[in-house]
Amino acid sequence: MNRTTRPLDPEGLRAALLGTWAQVDVVESTGSTNADLLAAALAGAPDRTVLVAEHQEAGRGRLTRSWVSPPGSGLTVSVLLRPTGVPASRFGWLPLLTGLALLDTVRGFGLTTAGLKWPNDLLVGPAQRKAAGILAEVADPTKPAIVVGIGLNVGSAPTDQAGATSLAAEGVDVDRAEVLVALLTHLAAREQAWRDGRGDPDVTRLRADYRAGCASLGAEVRVELPGGTVHTGIAEDVDRDGRLLLLDPAGHRRAVAAGDVVHVRPAD
Repeated sequence: MNRTTRPLDPEGLRAALLGTWAQVDVVESTGSTNADLLAAALAGAPDRTVLVAEHQEAGRGRLTRSWVSPPGSGLTVSVLLRPTGVPASRFGWLPLLTGLALLDTVRGFGLTTAGLKWPNDLLVGPAQRKAAGILAEVADPTKPAIVVGIGLNVGSAPTDQAGATSLAAEGVDVDRAEVLVALLTHLAAREQAWRDGRGDPDVTRLRADYRAGCASLGAEVRVELPGGTVHTGIAEDVDRDGRLLLLDPAGHRRAVAAGDVVHVRPAD
């Protein structure tokens, strides 16, 4: 058995992560870790609960896409966050700072050719292919409770994801448990700094770091909105609420809070 497909050790993960995270559970198989944690949140699960699945059968990506995780090939993990004191308008930063945690992680394992596609994809390798996706969902509209799901291709890329890659395919041979511990450690640090700053992305250089790591900024993009509307233009910046600032061909600027981005022309 190679390092990337070795089963995760729940007790080892808890030993490494408890204290930073309140609860860490690993299940053999589930439909969706996000769906499971959304239900757990409504039942009172604590802030910083982590759920990891070896196999995910009915995972969800953005815009109702599926995210199926073959057993042992990658990491499927969701976290429950209750950022009390942060304005709801700043919750859009949660998938972005999660992306930065992914970027911190893969760079730590030597993968320097990595960047982020706003708002939820990790791109790696010379061809900038997708290695991870992020989905953030509000767990409880009456109080701060957000579930953030991450799917990271470690050993191999799912065959049903066109243009996908994995860490192994890009030359990074690493144990999944090592990747998971590093990812959750970086995520806890990024989220805590953001929470301590009451969601202000400029207090701890969060927005500056995101600008530096986001491959979308400066690129010509097509943004497909959830209702079917499409906007094109240059992705200029992200604002204080994490929205993408788009300059259209007519010279009008608009702030996009959610959408699927296609890079038409890379940044210069």
